[in-house]
Order: sequence, then C-alpha cells, then structure tokens
Amino acid sequence: MMSKHAINRKFPTTKRRQQDWQQSSSSLWLAPSLDSIKTITRFFSPYWLACIPLAAVIFIVWNGAVSAQEAQEPTPADVQVALNTIWVLIAAILVIFMNAGFAMLETGFCRQKNAVNVLSKNLIVFALSTISFWVTGFSLMFANIGNGFIGAGGWFLSSNNPETYGVPGGLPIAVFFLFQVAFAGTAATIVSGAVAERIKFVDFLIFSLLLVGVSYPITGHWVWGGGWLSALGFKDFAGSTVVHAVGGWGALVGAAILGPREGKYRDGRISAIPGHNMSIATLGCLILWIGWFGFNPGSQLAADAAVPYIALTTNLAAAAGGIAATVTSWVKDGKPDLSMIINGILAGLVAITAGCAFVSYWGAFVIGIIAGVIVVYSVAFFDNLRIDDPVGAISVHLVNGTWGTLAVGLLADPNIPIALPENPVTGLFYGGVNQLINQVIGIVAIGLFTAVFSAVVWMILKAVFGLRVSLEEEINGLDIGEHGMEAYSGFVKESDVLVGSRASGISEVDLASRSEGIGK
Repeated sequence: MMSKHAINRKFPTTKRRQQDWQQSSSSLWLAPSLDSIKTITRFFSPYWLACIPLAAVIFIVWNGAVSAQEAQEPTPADVQVALNTIWVLIAAILVIFMNAGFAMLETGFCRQKNAVNVLSKNLIVFALSTISFWVTGFSLMFANIGNGFIGAGGWFLSSNNPETYGVPGGLPIAVFFLFQVAFAGTAATIVSGAVAERIKFVDFLIFSLLLVGVSYPITGHWVWGGGWLSALGFKDFAGSTVVHAVGGWGALVGAAILGPREGKYRDGRISAIPGHNMSIATLGCLILWIGWFGFNPGSQLAADAAVPYIALTTNLAAAAGGIAATVTSWVKDGKPDLSMIINGILAGLVAITAGCAFVSYWGAFVIGIIAGVIVVYSVAFFDNLRIDDPVGAISVHLVNGTWGTLAVGLLADPNIPIALPENPVTGLFYGGVNQLINQVIGIVAIGLFTAVFSAVVWMILKAVFGLRVSLEEEINGLDIGEHGMEAYSGFVKESDVLVGSRASGISEVDLASRSEGIGK
C-alpha cells in the first residue's frame, strides 16, 4: 500500500491545484509587461534607473509643499494677531497668578488663627468672580447693545461676534474675557484684606459676587467699554481707579461698617496687632510685583513696542515706592518697617497703573516716590480714624489708586516714544489743563457710585446675616469658628495665651457682655 505522503505527492489536493493554476495565470498576464520593461532597461544604466523613482518622489513632495504654501501662507496681519493672542493669554495667566500673591500677603499680615479663613477667601473669590463676570459682568462692561452708562447683550458669552463686546485687535473673545475676568477678580480680592479677621465668610462671598457682577462692570463700562467717561477723555490705562480704587472703596466702606478688631483701639490707644508670618507676606509682595508685568503691559492688548516701555515704567515706580516708604517709615518711626517696604512697593505699582503708558521714565519715578510717602502716612491716618485695615489695603489701593489716576492729569507726557501722535495725552505740567479736569471728574464719579453701592450692600448684609462673627469666635480664631480646621495644627495659638489673661485686655466680663451684640 502507498503511504499517505506518497498519495499526496502523486495526487495533489484540489487546493494545491488551484494555487498552481493561479500562479501560471499570473505569469501569462505579466509576461508581456516584464518583456517590455526588460527591453527598456537595456538602454539605461542602473544609476539612471534608480533616479526615476527618486525624481517621482521629489516631484510629488515638492508639488504638495508648494500647494500647501499657496493655500496657507499667513499674512503679516495674521502673524500679528497670533502674537497678540499669545501675549494677552500669558498676561492673563500672570494676573490670575496674582491671586496667590494676595493670598500670601494677606495671610502673612494676619494672625495665625485666621490663616485658613484668609486663604479660603482669596481662593474662592476668583472662582466666584469668574462665574459672576461670565453671567452678567462681562456683558454689563463691554457689550455694545447698552448705552454710555451700562452695557447689555451677549449674556453668558453667547455671542460669537467679537464686535458684540468690542474686542480689539482681532483677539479671540475667550482670550479677551480671560484677561478681563482676572482684573475683576483683583477688584474683589482687595476687599478681603481690609475686612479680615472678623467678617463672616458668607457676607464676604455675597459682596464679592455683587461687586464683580454689578458694580465693577458698570463703572468699568464708563471707562473701558466706550461709556461716558471714555467719551469725556478720562484716562486710566490699566485700572488705578477702575480696578484698585473700586476695590478700595468697597474695602473702606466695609471696614467702617464692620468695625475694628477686638483690642485694636482701647483706652484711646492704637494697639499694634502684628502679622504672624512676614516671610510669606514678602513672598506675596514679590509674586504681585511679577504679576504686575501682566497687569500693566498686558493692558496694551497687543504685542508691540509699547509693551517693554510700559513694563519699565511699572518697574521704576515700584522700586521708587519701596525706597520712599522705607526711608519715610525709618524717619517717622525710627526703624525701617518691613510691612511698609512691602506696601510701598505695592503703592508704587498701584499708582503707576493708570499712567504707565502716558508718562516718561522720570514721571514714573516721581509717581512711585510720592506713592511710597503717601502710603506710610495714609496707614496712620486711617488708624487715627479708627478704621481697622489689617493689611493696609485701603491705603495701597484706594489712596494710591486715586493718586495715580490724578497723576495722569499732572504728568502725562505727549512726547514719550509710545505717545499716539493723533491723540496725545497732555498733563498739566506739559501745558494741558483739560486732562486734569477729566481725571478729577472720573475719580469722583466712580468713587461716589462705588461707595454708595457698597454701603447699600454692606448694610443689607448686616441686617440679614450680621456682618461680624461673635466675640468668642473672633478671639478663638475664624479658622475654627468658620472652617473647623487650623492652618498650623499643634502649634500654640494666640488665643491659648490671651484667653483668661489680664494682659490681653479682654476679660470674661467683656466676653459675656459683648458676645451678644458684636455679631449683629
């Protein structure tokens, strides 16, 4: 008998016969083509034959590249828009990062038992500001359906047309909004420091929502949204009044209605309540200083030659303010006070914000010097009025925001390199009078509106919720009373030493008698 393998060799399977037939058929079809190719290749060397596919590849790639270049080659205007967009986005991030600076600064200037409360307010305020500005604020400030007093339309960023919001320079609406909401958040967080260590958390949240969602965008529309102050000729380049003085007015009215911290003013004396960590306060100052290079140069809303000029005037004023405050506090109090150095730098930054694009380098230096002197005496002035501001926010932002805006009417130089030849801003010292008048009108109008709005809101909150925490809660610290946690768990707290101690000036009788009314 034949084996299985022998049978397979002698009688191939059907599958194998089909494969052999397909191969033979392919050979019959390809044979003429192969013969033609062999005939052609006899006349060319192997090197020439290798060049044929290479040339084909080069031709295809080159043709595709040329076609793509013709279809997508950007114009100079496209490149400029892209650069503007990237720069404004970076500037927005720098301004948003300033929230970390405010958090560090205010926490360091306050006592350790209130650290969690201060950090919480500074963190949540930007979240609240973002939503509030998205819902109403951005439209009230920039939408062009309104009038010279208030904007309207395009709520919730619902419009895709940049003209609805007056977005300049071809910027995307999203980038413009992100930059503007960073400013809105700054106005709200200014209030936090002035009312620190005794305000209820809920009251601060509600006030921040209303300030960013209603008051700030209305006055902002007057200046930056094409409103009546803009038409008048009022100038505030990056917000000495629009942002800082607005936040300062809210802080001043709130601190006055809220009242001072327990133990700050007793027996006709002003008692110092030092902050618990000057290291993080200094870190906060440096973060703010860096963030201001997004705040002021970013307000140009374009990547052009004005940006480095504005950055330098900003830095000159900050440095001058820090030096002037150091010298002033040294002469006035006998020692160079670190808190005054910090506030002097910030005062210079706030003051130059209005005129950073309108003044010369010497003008920026003068603005900073005066701001550094003003802030030292302003802190003492408000203490004498018994208005308790733990971090000096009123002196830095309200007083020096007002000074910086007024300085535009005095020191605006029409001959600086970035001055607009068709519409120069001319201060009093350069022969212009109208600009100073316009600045005064803007300062008074925005100040009155914000102060009245803030007073109404604070009084309503006081009647509904009560502004202050109880005296016992204030002594023990808002970290425990408002948040149920400590920033420095396990460390000895001030209240551990003060409660029950006659040296603190707070007796058990005080605690019992004042705890009922102080939170109402």
